[in-house]
Amino acid sequence: MADGVNDPHQEALGELALATLALDEHDLDHAVSHLSVALAHEPCLPEAHELLAKLAARCDDGGLALFRPGERAPVGRVVAFAHVLARHGAQADALSLLAQATVHDPSRPWADVSWVQALDAARITADRLVRVLLAVLGALPDPAPAPIAAATRPYLHLAERALAAYPQEALLHGAASGVARRLREVPLALRWAQRGVELESSKLTEMWWGNALRADGRLTDAVQAMRAAQRHDPDDLSVTSDLALWLTELGHTAEALELIEQALAKNPSYDCAVHTAHRLRFQSDGDPDHLVALADFMRTTTDASHEHHDLQHCCAGLPWLGYVPAAAEPYVDVLRQTTDEERSHRGELGMSTMGSPSALALLRRAWPGVAVAAGEPGPPDPRLAQRPGVRLWDFDGTRPSAALDPPSPHAGRELAAMLPLGWAAPPVAYDMAVRLSGVPVDELLAALVHPPTPTVETDRDRVSVPERQLQAWACLGLLHHRTAEPWATSTRRRLLVEIAFGAEDWTTEAALYALVTAAWVDPSCRADVAELLTARLRAVLDARRTRVVPVAVSVAQLAFITPGMPAAVRRLARDLAEDRWPASAAYEPGPAMPLPRPRRSWLGRLLGRD
Repeated sequence: MADGVNDPHQEALGELALATLALDEHDLDHAVSHLSVALAHEPCLPEAHELLAKLAARCDDGGLALFRPGERAPVGRVVAFAHVLARHGAQADALSLLAQATVHDPSRPWADVSWVQALDAARITADRLVRVLLAVLGALPDPAPAPIAAATRPYLHLAERALAAYPQEALLHGAASGVARRLREVPLALRWAQRGVELESSKLTEMWWGNALRADGRLTDAVQAMRAAQRHDPDDLSVTSDLALWLTELGHTAEALELIEQALAKNPSYDCAVHTAHRLRFQSDGDPDHLVALADFMRTTTDASHEHHDLQHCCAGLPWLGYVPAAAEPYVDVLRQTTDEERSHRGELGMSTMGSPSALALLRRAWPGVAVAAGEPGPPDPRLAQRPGVRLWDFDGTRPSAALDPPSPHAGRELAAMLPLGWAAPPVAYDMAVRLSGVPVDELLAALVHPPTPTVETDRDRVSVPERQLQAWACLGLLHHRTAEPWATSTRRRLLVEIAFGAEDWTTEAALYALVTAAWVDPSCRADVAELLTARLRAVLDARRTRVVPVAVSVAQLAFITPGMPAAVRRLARDLAEDRWPASAAYEPGPAMPLPRPRRSWLGRLLGRD
């Protein structure tokens, strides 16, 4: 930060110094360019506005021609021109340009300048003010995070002055209410929206009133307002979609589904109706193929009316779709129940049976002085690969060790950079993983047994999650390898199948997740992936008859979300996914350590059945 890099204020001052030098040399074009960059870095910088006034004064037309932006001008140049227009009395046009800058980046205080603060709203027509507020409204998240709310607050003050100037304009009250609501000023939003409906009941004013009521927690009243909006325009399917979602929140699922099916009958390709329909169908019966169908629609549709979050919303509560589940096995429980101080000493741990190699590797990284003795697993032997192929682990009795050398530091950094990105639905995660396409295959394989996270997660519920996420990212990286090869004979499929059917481990789950992701993004491989997941699930079920299978629940969860999975197999997967860890996984012979507490079933919780 000392050199000003990535510090907006210092960057702005640097550009301003260059602009001043260019002005001293009478190079007005370069002066404007540097000044525009300075305004982009810090829109409210007083020195920048002073220099803008000096530059405009050098021109016979007050700077109109000098500052006029081209068709693809950067945002700073557009904002600079807006300030010049305001100096010429064209405040309506200037305000519209600032609103467009806010649409471009709502986190910057483009309108927090003196001429906007002093603007007499009566000098601008009510229609222009409505358009400005609607532009800003469309740029704001609902609700806006604190930094964005602070940056766009000048528009709220503008709305107050606009309503004082035009107290009888219903649409202006509604648009102002929308801005206030997104800026978390709910009482103000309620008052303005109610006044808008009182002045004129229309589709828009009723919608704004309904949204304000919903923000205030008055969902029943909000539904009534949205019904009124729908009566004004029964063919507006966006209104119908919102109404259906709100009815679902009230528990009126049957009516909501009927409404959305009627909307689809009118226009089967309208994006709002399609997103809402798949969302409500999934919430109704829990079939993940509805989410797959939604992902397919999103992949093939490029003209959406606005940004949708239905897939993200539905996936958020499901393992592997919305988050990578923590491992549930004894080695990980040891980490959950010991402190850093305890793990700084030598220790001995006896287990009735061996766990996953990745789990033991994590335990040893966190507790270098621990000696682990584990009993022989029952048949079928989890150390033996079910299909020949790449070998990730070597075994000395029940003691696993990585069969590959660690990845290079560069590859480790590339993979570790994925961790702060969090998690997302399979199509989004697939796109995010494209940055790993340049990491060599051998490095990705090595990262599976040497994940670049030496520390233990301090959140007890998340112990093992970073390592498991990184293994999943590594397998998604493999999925981006040689994508031009036909799936059936591809290197990426071969490697993922070999890992999935190799020694039983967290890497099994990671490879299966990548295969499931392939099916989400490529319909042509769905039958093959469903067959692979079915085979792996049946192997797990067979093994559970004679021994503990640490990966069983995750394999079932992954089979459940596999596109096109036969209904009978999906029911089997669901039953296993909702089962608890078997009691036979007890510790021996040390002090008793409780197993994970029974949880509400993950699917039942999502559907509200538990």
